[in-house]
Amino acid sequence: MHLKHYDSSFHAFIQGIILIGFALLMLWLTISGNIIYYIAPKMMPFVYFGLVTFFILGTVQIFRSTKKEANHEHGPSCSCGHDHQIPGPPLVKLAIYSVFILPVLLGFVLPDRSLDSSAAQNRGITYGSGNAPSVTQSASAAETETKSNRAEAYLDDPEGYMEQLENGEGADTEDLEEHYTIEDFYDQEGFDQYYKELANKLEHQDVITVTEDNYLDIMTVMDVHLDQFIGKDIEIVGFAYREPDFEDHELVAARFSMTCCTADAGVYGTLIQSDEAKDIEEDTWIHAYGTIEASEYNGYRLPVITDAILNEVDEPESPYVYPSFR
Repeated sequence: MHLKHYDSSFHAFIQGIILIGFALLMLWLTISGNIIYYIAPKMMPFVYFGLVTFFILGTVQIFRSTKKEANHEHGPSCSCGHDHQIPGPPLVKLAIYSVFILPVLLGFVLPDRSLDSSAAQNRGITYGSGNAPSVTQSASAAETETKSNRAEAYLDDPEGYMEQLENGEGADTEDLEEHYTIEDFYDQEGFDQYYKELANKLEHQDVITVTEDNYLDIMTVMDVHLDQFIGKDIEIVGFAYREPDFEDHELVAARFSMTCCTADAGVYGTLIQSDEAKDIEEDTWIHAYGTIEASEYNGYRLPVITDAILNEVDEPESPYVYPSFR
């Protein structure tokens, strides 16, 4: 009876230590500021809540492990009549606890760092805002809709549909080569007014300065209203990234965008053409200053910064950018 009591007390104590360990890890990441590598700022209230909750629950578990009950059979502070011990041999119990202990230990030991080009290569990079579909995607959607219309026409009147096919009518009269522009997409989705106002505002600036706060908005407005910005100067900060098919004078100034945490992070980049690009190593943070021109990559019309002057800079205090949700 006493052995079972001490075994339950030991498990309650270990569980309390694990909970407090998670609380201390979150506290350390918050105090050090390294929490920005893992979650978006808007998620901090949940971190504070979790930190306090884990600390309270851990303290309760440790208190329970030291509390002696007259009825030792059911373990500390328990009168429910159930056995709360972890079943299985010691190795199984060790493996179960390791699942929770190792993340805490690794969180304190491993260095905290931002996502880099290796993550960008695995996830794929999005040029510009990534909100607008390419012409190929739009044509594919139109073709799918056309096929659906054909199927409905056949089901409604099979004989009439086949007769139209024989006469060369109906089936192939749809214009699958219709040109879908980025502007069409934003008009349909209701974004046009906001980006028109932003484009008009930026058009009167001598130099378009891309910051952490306006990064995604400017990427989008240059997608939508690219013609308004051709020939204007722009400056932007990002880490250097290269696609396998890039030439020596090409690279991308990229930033990771995070909505919630690193699990949903996506990388957005701006194509840069510069004679200095060949001297820049990947993952180097750069400040680029150049002129906006229109170019094409993989069949997608996009802005490119030409004749760019590149300077190496330190990694920003906040390496990620965040949606404004305006």
